[in-house]
Amino acid sequence: MNSINNSTIRLHNLDYLRGLAAFGILTYHLFSWGFGLDNYNSSTILGRIGVYGVSIFYILSGLTLFYVYYDRMYPTMNEIISFVKKRIYRIFPLLWLVTILSIIGSNKWPNVFDLFLNLTGLFGFVKWDTTFATGIWSIGNELVFYSVFPLFIFFTKSKKKYMTLLCLLILSFYIYIAFFVLDSNRGLQEQWKNYVNPLNQMFLFLSGFLIGYYLVKVKISNIFILFILSLSILIFIYYPVVGDSINLVTGKNRIIFTLCSIAICASFFKLNIQVPNLIHKPLSLLGEQSYSLYLIHPLVWGGIGMIIKVFPHFNNHNDVQIIWIRVILTAIVSLLVSYFIFKYFEKFFIRLGKK
Repeated sequence: MNSINNSTIRLHNLDYLRGLAAFGILTYHLFSWGFGLDNYNSSTILGRIGVYGVSIFYILSGLTLFYVYYDRMYPTMNEIISFVKKRIYRIFPLLWLVTILSIIGSNKWPNVFDLFLNLTGLFGFVKWDTTFATGIWSIGNELVFYSVFPLFIFFTKSKKKYMTLLCLLILSFYIYIAFFVLDSNRGLQEQWKNYVNPLNQMFLFLSGFLIGYYLVKVKISNIFILFILSLSILIFIYYPVVGDSINLVTGKNRIIFTLCSIAICASFFKLNIQVPNLIHKPLSLLGEQSYSLYLIHPLVWGGIGMIIKVFPHFNNHNDVQIIWIRVILTAIVSLLVSYFIFKYFEKFFIRLGKK
């Protein structure tokens, strides 16, 4: 029923969405760092993208892994080892690079145990809020998700009752944290450790897997898909929420924005349109380099800030023109640097992982 005969075909639509999410997070970070976090709270489109852009990453991750591995992994021990090896080569080289550069830039000697956890990826399992670089917390979450991914495949293929129970358990954690652990009367930053808990994010990864499992062979008209996509985007933008970002991830708002994110990802997955090369090529490239763009742009922001300090006439860091220069330069340099990192660094290790 869920066999995928064309699992080697690249899903360009998902690349488009992944790239747009990465660029949206970059834009949110640059504007909130430059002009103040309070200006981009839960009522703004950038504030919402800043939170749910990462959620879309998780959903796309589960969906992509399903598409690539469902038919080829039973899983046996050899297949699990092959999966782990490829994930290591895909994730860890850039994780190590960004972690080391962040430590150098901080001019602080790191806690040795925390460094060990970060370099091994174990921080995602035991100290998920202890990282050395912006955005690394989400990579720790991903590593936790990868550890349970083979179970998703095994249960859906041979133990469907267990899969149902596992889905209910993961959903229960998601709802419990949104309604009972996170407090809407306190800011998101105060409760960051609870928010970035992998158990608070795993349902997003699972939902991506389930999108693939239930929809991969289903034919849906483009008109219906475009209607769902448009409706989800409109709700995402205009649904009334104000105040701190905590209001986006607690109570019924968590459910509403999660459903919008899932619907957007499912729509991109099933939408069957031919995109002109003028749009296809840059969006595909943006999607391919999204991992490096996501992790590199905070380092570029910091580096350009250090350069600005060197020049006396740039000393007024509150000057709006200087902030705009820093924002634009960071965006351009981040896109260029992430392209070269993807082409000459990430791809090298991806090829090693396939051998």
